Amino acid sequence: MSTSTVAARSFETLTFEEKLDRLALVAVRVGLNLQPEQELVISASLDHVPFIRRITEHAYKAGAKAVTTLYADDETILARYQYAPDSSFDYTPKWLADGIAVAYGSGAARLGIAGANPALLKGQDPARVSRANVATSKAMKPAMELITRHAINWSILAGATPEWAKLVFPHLHEAAAVPALWEAIFKASRITGDDPVADWKQHGRNIAAQVERLNEKRYSALHFRGPGTDLTVGLADDHLWAGGGGVGGNGIFCNANIPTEECFTTPHKDRVSGTVSASKPLSHQGTLIENIQVRFEDGRIVEANASAGEDALRKLIAVDEGASRLGEVALVPHSSPIAQSGLLFWNTLFDENAASHIALGQAYATCIRDGEHMDEATLAGKGANTSLIHVDWMIGSGEVDVDGVRADGTSEPLMRQGEWA
Repeated sequence: MSTSTVAARSFETLTFEEKLDRLALVAVRVGLNLQPEQELVISASLDHVPFIRRITEHAYKAGAKAVTTLYADDETILARYQYAPDSSFDYTPKWLADGIAVAYGSGAARLGIAGANPALLKGQDPARVSRANVATSKAMKPAMELITRHAINWSILAGATPEWAKLVFPHLHEAAAVPALWEAIFKASRITGDDPVADWKQHGRNIAAQVERLNEKRYSALHFRGPGTDLTVGLADDHLWAGGGGVGGNGIFCNANIPTEECFTTPHKDRVSGTVSASKPLSHQGTLIENIQVRFEDGRIVEANASAGEDALRKLIAVDEGASRLGEVALVPHSSPIAQSGLLFWNTLFDENAASHIALGQAYATCIRDGEHMDEATLAGKGANTSLIHVDWMIGSGEVDVDGVRADGTSEPLMRQGEWA
């Protein structure tokens, strides 16, 4: 199929297969910017096999040396929690984690396809879920450090699955919900124009202009105000704002998230204070955590509540010392296409791009000036947090204002009612 032929027709007239092929093309050319002779490692659900086949085709057309996909299956994941011995939940196959780290360290690109059932582990023992997550995080730390340092080109995008679709569109039958979710993914992923690759380049330029403005301001803190929120987020010393695409340590420009609407940076792990209420539910490792409310003192969460999933929230922030501190703060205008869709995706990749947000846990070294060349202790001295986790949750909305606070304590409007001031 000729890409140019597809591009010449309006998006509405394309078949589903042609739309899927267009998203696969964007994954390879925009998300990864995959290079000739580069290996690619993909993680996906079995529900995504048709999508992965198209991505693999485009990857080889781009000159990939080898494409390896690691598939997951909800039923087999659930079987572990139902039948495995208790010792299973403190174990992760280190040989597999080591192999992935070796692949990334040898120059392979990484592509993740989101879309697992957000409620898969609802009803399972939260302690076991937490233990399994900790074991996985420990085993995967060498690989994830290459991701958080942006040492390689990597990207995450999404594919619809039946259980996820039924959660997003509960009023629709599965046969209608899955196509509806695919259409929402296509629109949020900005592939509906005549030339999605060119459209993504322009979108990237728009985000880059906002990032440049924020870096020129050199705020010392951000002050969020809204319903249930009065939060001051101090920013790390020598922090840098980022957003859209960027050049990895291997010299390859990539877009790590598709979709992406955010400008983000590193908070100071010890300079966060006040209260904050989540503006959207958080889906984390199969548990839905709703109406999160927390209070920070000296950078650390000292009080945490949720109307649903509170036990999972408490176990999340107890994973390690850094899990109760912030590793990211991001600004997203309420006018973003995802916010304007009115949909709750129950998936952080989308919901974080509908609202300004914060992330518990690991900070990105690249959001500190020369941070990619610093060791952990030096980064900590700048205020960057360290943790086994990195979990985003949304705090912005059309009712939230943000001020930029200067080093002298004076402030100015940065966002009003969720929009850039």
